[in-house]
Amino acid sequence: MTDSNGRVEARECGTSRLRLEGREKVTGTAPYAYEHPVDDALYACALQADVARGRILEVRTGEAEAAPGVVAVLTHRNAARLPDEDGAGDAELAVLQSDRVHFRGQLVGAVLAGTPEEARHAASLVSFTYEQLPHDARFGPDRQDLYAPGKVNPAFPTDTEEGDPDAALASAAVRHEATYTTPMEHNNPMEPHTCIALWETREGRPEVTLHDSTQGAHPVRGTLAPLFGVDPERFRVIAPHVGGGFGSKGMPHAHNVLALLAARLVPGRPVKLALTRQQMFSLTGHRTPTVQRVRLAADADGRLTAVVHEAVEQTSRIKEFAEQTTVATRMMYAAPSRRTRHRLAALDVPVPSWMRAPGEAPGMFATEVAMDELAHACGLDPVELRVRNEPETDPDSGRPWSARDLVRCLRTGARRFGWERRREPGTRGEGEWLVGLGVASATYPAYGGPGSVAEVEHLGDGRYAVRIGAADIGTGAWTVLTQIAADALGCPARDIACSIGDTRLPYATVAGGSSGTQGWGTAVVAAARRLREEHGEAPPPGARTRSDGRSRPNEKGYAVHSFGAQFAEVRVHTLTGEVRVPRMLGVFSTGRVINPLTARSQFIGGMVMGLSMALFEESVLDPRTGHVVNQDFAGYHVASCADVAGIDAEWLGEDDPHAGPLGAKGIGEIGIVGSPAAVANAVFNATGVRLRDLPLTPEKVLEGMAGRG
Repeated sequence: MTDSNGRVEARECGTSRLRLEGREKVTGTAPYAYEHPVDDALYACALQADVARGRILEVRTGEAEAAPGVVAVLTHRNAARLPDEDGAGDAELAVLQSDRVHFRGQLVGAVLAGTPEEARHAASLVSFTYEQLPHDARFGPDRQDLYAPGKVNPAFPTDTEEGDPDAALASAAVRHEATYTTPMEHNNPMEPHTCIALWETREGRPEVTLHDSTQGAHPVRGTLAPLFGVDPERFRVIAPHVGGGFGSKGMPHAHNVLALLAARLVPGRPVKLALTRQQMFSLTGHRTPTVQRVRLAADADGRLTAVVHEAVEQTSRIKEFAEQTTVATRMMYAAPSRRTRHRLAALDVPVPSWMRAPGEAPGMFATEVAMDELAHACGLDPVELRVRNEPETDPDSGRPWSARDLVRCLRTGARRFGWERRREPGTRGEGEWLVGLGVASATYPAYGGPGSVAEVEHLGDGRYAVRIGAADIGTGAWTVLTQIAADALGCPARDIACSIGDTRLPYATVAGGSSGTQGWGTAVVAAARRLREEHGEAPPPGARTRSDGRSRPNEKGYAVHSFGAQFAEVRVHTLTGEVRVPRMLGVFSTGRVINPLTARSQFIGGMVMGLSMALFEESVLDPRTGHVVNQDFAGYHVASCADVAGIDAEWLGEDDPHAGPLGAKGIGEIGIVGSPAAVANAVFNATGVRLRDLPLTPEKVLEGMAGRG
């Protein structure tokens, strides 16, 4: 039920509830995309180009076609022509539409066979002859062809400037300038990208069913149905369970198109396609590498007078993606003069895309390490420097904050973490280990515009069905939507039957930008309110209604963001350069927490991913060949249980009156935002060596300490 101000009264919300689908997942009975039972399936094995740029001159498929179990070999020679051959300007989706190769690893075909093993064997028998063309895959900030994109993800201005940053820097009592770099990184969700495609013809018209591992069933349909010229109402996407995504499953990728082309070649038979871990490094997006120059000016008291943040990134030559690396800096701290800019290098490489907290994760690493360096230059405690630069209103938009409790996060975290025990850099040793503490701020915008639609039906006896095409990518969406519906309808959660993950359900926006709970939950509340308005407090069995998709999760006119403070303790081995992180703490201000159990999992998961970003993750692209050379878990290390020690997350009891009927703000991504900088700042405090290039490998640590010595 809602109060007189339209806010949902909490009975279930705020309660730790076990995941509704948890038992099915841990017992292996929850079907993921590749596991849905289908009859008479074929298995597709994708073929990839092994040149960085060129043209296919010849394809030899005879030996593969004669191999046991093979039904068809799909290439650009026999693939169906798409009505929208250029993918509505999205060349990533123009699969097998020409003989052109734009990057190494691009899809150039597939083998369809009766078993996965037969498909893989036959794929090894297909050979291609290429005309190799000159390619360029070398990234660097000194390129002469850097350009300014028209916008940065999703629709922010590319450059901003206010005041006179150059004059402020020239006259500043304290100045800091440095360059920070982050590498190419790849999403590696536990479930790889998979799908099952079925192409049928009914009443003379195509009908498509796609079981997909996706963060948004409706957005997938919205992209792929027009690409294939299929009526959206005859294009069904099903995704009840998704084993992680981190952004890489937020939009369709080339493998979806390949599976549908294969299914169209063998109508009536489902085609199962699962990308290997290695193939994901070419086909499912990545975080762009960045080179970031940060310049800060401050007065003698440490108050900022200018902030300049400039980023250089890479994109693919066939499709532009400009990560919003400097956008968070625009609103983070008070400074009368500010400049931010983005420049891109278009290369013959795979297409970059979303990765958890795109923009904020790499950008705040540079900003927060720079703030730590400024604090050292000013002789101030890093927490105190941040407190002194707290803005009264959003510096970027000028809007009042809906709620901003960053200072309380910093103060609370410092007290609980034992920040007073922090010593001068390089002075605390325990045997062969140096010990240090670091801090960084974090922020993430509260996305979640209107668009999602929910349906509520009274089943009788006080039981309700709630239907919305949302996606649960492991975040607990199924559970929290049930809790939200229970409070909105004034009944226990056990009386709610929630259905998600299917385009036959009402439209839902993508599970991205930490917006799912806000956007979908607001739609559920609106549908429940409308049901009562139309049928009273005791609706008859069968009463059903939908929200109209116009309800806004957040009020206009306010700057609505989540904030947090990240603390890290590190131990650095003086002989090996190994960095261990025995303790991390995140204190967050994210509005109302719907389910503390699932929320804590999201916060800690983000912090673990930030730890991984700080110490391990780096995709190494060889510019001579144009491919990532460490494209598996043997070479691309992500944090494992052995790397994670004591990590804790807490949140403030914040009441944000402008954060919509739920009072909630996103939590899925903010955990990663500040943690890499907190670890890097702790390494400086431990060693006295400032490292600005992620990841902080033992080699870099040793080199830094040797230089200092």
